[in-house]
Amino acid sequence: MMVVKTFMYFSAVIISGYSQMVQVDDSRSGYAGSQVDLSCQFVNSDPPVKISQVTWQKFVNGTKQNVAIANPALGVSVLPPFKERVRFKSPAVRRPTPSLEDTTITFSNLRLTDEAAYICEYTTFPAGNRENTVNLTVYARPMIQMSLSTPTIVAGPANLKMTVATCLSANGKPAGVITWDTGLDGEVSNQEIRNPDGTFTVRSDYVMVPTRQTHNQKLTCITSYHSETYSDSVTLNIQYEPEVTIEGYDGNWYLNRESVQLICQTDANPPVSLYQWRFLNGSIPDNVEVRDNILLFKGPVTYDLAGTYMCDATNSIGTRSAAMEVNVTENPLPLSASERMMSVLGWVVALGIILAVVLAIFMANRQQKRSSNTDSNQNSSSPAHKKASKKRGNDDFQSSGKFFDDLPNTADYVSYRLACHKEDFLEQHSPPIHPPLSFLPQNPCAQHASESSVFKYPTPGNIPPYTFPKEQYV
Repeated sequence: MMVVKTFMYFSAVIISGYSQMVQVDDSRSGYAGSQVDLSCQFVNSDPPVKISQVTWQKFVNGTKQNVAIANPALGVSVLPPFKERVRFKSPAVRRPTPSLEDTTITFSNLRLTDEAAYICEYTTFPAGNRENTVNLTVYARPMIQMSLSTPTIVAGPANLKMTVATCLSANGKPAGVITWDTGLDGEVSNQEIRNPDGTFTVRSDYVMVPTRQTHNQKLTCITSYHSETYSDSVTLNIQYEPEVTIEGYDGNWYLNRESVQLICQTDANPPVSLYQWRFLNGSIPDNVEVRDNILLFKGPVTYDLAGTYMCDATNSIGTRSAAMEVNVTENPLPLSASERMMSVLGWVVALGIILAVVLAIFMANRQQKRSSNTDSNQNSSSPAHKKASKKRGNDDFQSSGKFFDDLPNTADYVSYRLACHKEDFLEQHSPPIHPPLSFLPQNPCAQHASESSVFKYPTPGNIPPYTFPKEQYV
């Protein structure tokens, strides 16, 4: 009976031990210089077991190297060379009475040499040892650099290829992938180097024929690394000899034509430092002035100016030349159909501009006149104006002992006489009063209607003197 009980006890321990396990991640990764956690937990501790010790080990090339140890009696210990960079993440592990259910460790300042398989081992009683393994991968971001092969590239023969730019992805793990983004016609040459620390350096050269047309063109290098993309660009600086042309001769130089010149146009990198003019038919005429890249012909054109002119342009790369054959005719050449059409179009455009200016001035003056008339009408309809034009009756001069305002000027005496014929009339220009006021009629409205249009003064002495009502109060 005792044997049976003992067998059943050990069977239970074995069964429960198999259900207990160490749980870790299958794999973890991080970049060199960063931080990463390696988790480890003892799960399903039922029935409870005694954890005697937890040990983290690095497994490399078939050998184990202790990293960190947690012991309930001895405490926590981290071994070199991990002492400054590895710690147990859970504070419960470092207590005087530790809890070792969770023994996750944290790696700080990862190194490439940290890449390995790590074993988390639990020593328990009576279940024995339980362990599991996590694989740690360490990546290294590459250093990306792009540069011209030389600060300045000199254009050579048309079939001479050379490296104009280099793109470098150095010390990356894994190796970066380099591509080029450009519209230039060239070739790519790649080279991959494995470094002693396990990183890779990739060099990519862009090879092409440097020409004048490729000067100031852009080259872009794109580096792809571990789902990340980096790009950098350079601008080509291609030096080349001057490209020379002569302008100014239109094929219509005739006798006595004025103000003609020849211009030496160049395209060069670096710029032209020296211009030289030559006249292949002899020495340059005396009436021709040389102004750097311009030949200025003074005075009227003569037959002596006919011939071949050459311009030599020089920069630090070399010298190139151009020639122009000048012919002098007796009379101007007739205009071609296209030239005549352009002349007509020029006159039409000029006439249209003139008409537009005249129309704009006319409309502005018209608008100004309208504004002036509007202001005048508004002034005439103002209350002050209406007050001035109000008709005065015979009783306006005095009423109930009240005095009215004095007449503004002597012209109103005549206005009083004319009020018999025109109501609400405000005279603009009153005639001078001759003779004196004492000869004004007592009833100025007694004249016949037929004579109302002609103003006549009465003969002095025949009519009693008229005393204007206002004079009574003087």
